[in-house]
Amino acid sequence: MDSIIVKGGQELHGSIPIAGAKNACLTLMPATLLTDEPLTLTNAPRLSDIATMSTLLESLGVEVSGLQDGQVQVLSSRQITNHTADYDIVRKMRASILVLGPMLARDGHAVVSLPGGCAIGARPVDLHLKGLEALGAELDLRDGYVHAKAAKGLKGGTFEFPVVSVGATENILMAATLAKGTTVLKNAAREPEIVDLADCLTRMGAQIDGAGTSTITIQGVDSLHGATHPVIIDRIELGTYMLAPAFTGGSVELLGGRLDLVEAFAAKLDEAGISVEAGENSITVSRKNGRVNAVDVVTAPHPGFPTDLQAQFMALMCTANGVSVLEERIFENRFMHAPELMRMGANIDVQGGTATVTGVDKLKGAPVMATDLRASVSLILAGLAAEGETVVNRVYHLDRGYERVEEKLSACGAQIERVKGNV
Repeated sequence: MDSIIVKGGQELHGSIPIAGAKNACLTLMPATLLTDEPLTLTNAPRLSDIATMSTLLESLGVEVSGLQDGQVQVLSSRQITNHTADYDIVRKMRASILVLGPMLARDGHAVVSLPGGCAIGARPVDLHLKGLEALGAELDLRDGYVHAKAAKGLKGGTFEFPVVSVGATENILMAATLAKGTTVLKNAAREPEIVDLADCLTRMGAQIDGAGTSTITIQGVDSLHGATHPVIIDRIELGTYMLAPAFTGGSVELLGGRLDLVEAFAAKLDEAGISVEAGENSITVSRKNGRVNAVDVVTAPHPGFPTDLQAQFMALMCTANGVSVLEERIFENRFMHAPELMRMGANIDVQGGTATVTGVDKLKGAPVMATDLRASVSLILAGLAAEGETVVNRVYHLDRGYERVEEKLSACGAQIERVKGNV
């Protein structure tokens, strides 16, 4: 497995281009199953998770092309030739469950393995299934697979999510576009990726109102057509790189950055003493003066503080002035990075879903292990500010969600390199 070696102590100066959103693209790709015409995605990120979704779609009969030399991906599912999403592919990535709704809506049947992904909590798929049942689907769980049928097609219905679920909102939203009649989703997720999906589906001929609010109304149509859609920028990558100069000092411009995508996060940076300035098509971030201030954080569904930026922010708080309390309310097992940060000298006390971080003067480089996608990059960020050398092992997680991290950071002056194989 590859490792990344970081030598701390270098200020960062320069610009970093922000890629298309992984979480958006992974949702947009299955939308191709709703039509027999090509769906073209521009600004698509080049990530291992995107490759995994491509492999899954190809196994269902989708023709996938592009991305080798650019950021354009063309998907065409003139015919779904296989309606079973196999465990060997699905286990690698949780977003694989998103093929269930589109296949069921288009052809009336689908068999999908229960998914895998980062080990950050149970993240059950029960809301996906209950929502589809509200549209008339008949479901049977056996041998680790969801067997779904809608022999006469899906029918519009009303479903209220007992808790907000991004993935379930996306799955049911896609399915409802081809259901007969009107579907109303209440307490729906409000994330920008939901809005991006709705925009794409609308380009394909869907009738959707309310995306970005807690109530989404979908009027089913007989069929959808092909379209070209630009993938929204990755707000989690944006937030991650906004933190980089907060660790090191200096000033970094995030090209393509949009403040409206990270308002709650940017507010916490300001509270911590980090300058965030929005330009016409970029965001520039710098540390105002000296040591950052300790700030409390509670993760929440959008528009709250994103759980996918909690690990990175915790790393920043490790050298903040004072004591910060981070409360994780989305996933119950998302502090696995804390013991690794403690190997670097951090003072962190984890009690259930709450982590209390007492800032120290300096972190020290150490060999650490990435436990999941966001933990991986939090350790790299910590290494940028630590004394000496930090070796981050098992960075295959990193490649699932970040494009060319070493290139982007080294272009701004960081001393960082990837080493092939074990260290």
